[in-house]
Amino acid sequence: MSAPFRLRENGVELFVRLTPKAALDRLEGVETAADGRSHLKARVRAVPENGAANKALEKLIAKALGVPASAVSVVAGGTARLKTLRIAGDPAMLEKNIEALGQQS
Repeated sequence: MSAPFRLRENGVELFVRLTPKAALDRLEGVETAADGRSHLKARVRAVPENGAANKALEKLIAKALGVPASAVSVVAGGTARLKTLRIAGDPAMLEKNIEALGQQS
């Protein structure tokens, strides 16, 4: 199984499958798609209008990884379910924290 993230020089890119309009905000572990790529499953209560679901996702990921909300941004897939988030910070620490998230289900 591939990791749901890619290390970068000053952070990581995290691959997420987002489900908006959920009952509660939560992360649901790592899922592998049919093409073999992995992504973190996330649900948010926000609706997918005017970027509300993306903002809720950024806040959820920031809280889960212990980084400021300003360190997390959606860089690809703004209107799609599969998104790429850029998380600024120490890549080694972020890698460890993301792997810990992936263990949760």
